[in-house]
Amino acid sequence: MTTSTATIDLNADLGEGLGSWSMGDDLALLDIVTSANVACAFHAGDPSIMRTVTSAAAERGVAIGAHVAYRDLHGFGRRFIDMEPEALRDEVLYQIGALETFAQRAGTTVAYCKPHGALYNTIAQHPEQAGAVAEALREFRPGLPVLGLPGSVWLEAAAAAGLTPVGEAFADRVYTPEGSLVSRREGGSVLHDAQVISQRCVSMATGQGIEDHRGGTLVLEARSICVHGDTPGAVEIARAVRDALDAAGVTVRPFATA
Repeated sequence: MTTSTATIDLNADLGEGLGSWSMGDDLALLDIVTSANVACAFHAGDPSIMRTVTSAAAERGVAIGAHVAYRDLHGFGRRFIDMEPEALRDEVLYQIGALETFAQRAGTTVAYCKPHGALYNTIAQHPEQAGAVAEALREFRPGLPVLGLPGSVWLEAAAAAGLTPVGEAFADRVYTPEGSLVSRREGGSVLHDAQVISQRCVSMATGQGIEDHRGGTLVLEARSICVHGDTPGAVEIARAVRDALDAAGVTVRPFATA
């Protein structure tokens, strides 16, 4: 076994079903990851799902994060919405407040926040919306840890608001040389080979470079890696990633605690 001093968190987007419709195997992923980004009913999820996932996460010692989004159930939160900053602030605060209620019922609390989809990508480069989201989270809890792309406008805004910025990498997404995500609309932007993905995660966790979409080497400063739960073979890929990290001697644990 390889020894390592590296530490990394594994997070996944969970609770993204709606009513009788489910997406992904939340319970299986909760046995693998260390942080759960729980949908707050604006892009997916509903109160019953929120309660079920937060309870299951708490039972396993998995950190609970608010996966806040634009109000866009039809588009799964993947469409940009040009909102007034005050309205966006209030909608983010509403979402995380709702999840906090269920977290408290499960005997814990919301430990961090990770914006979803179009909101995540927008605030990475949109100062006004980034500031609005940061203000909502500051009102919820000063110093709250937040996930985002390393070097993004979002993490800068979070730091300026007194939040705790945490860089995140994506296990199965391809990056540009600048460190942004290649659009899902482009072919090859999402990886599916579990072995390739798991070895990339070991490289990211240990500070080594990964290949960007132009064949160059990119080093990402990340304390958490996202393993998606809504792709084919998601559980098997997540398990391969966890096994590879364990074999490399990387300590896998939450970046935030309740």
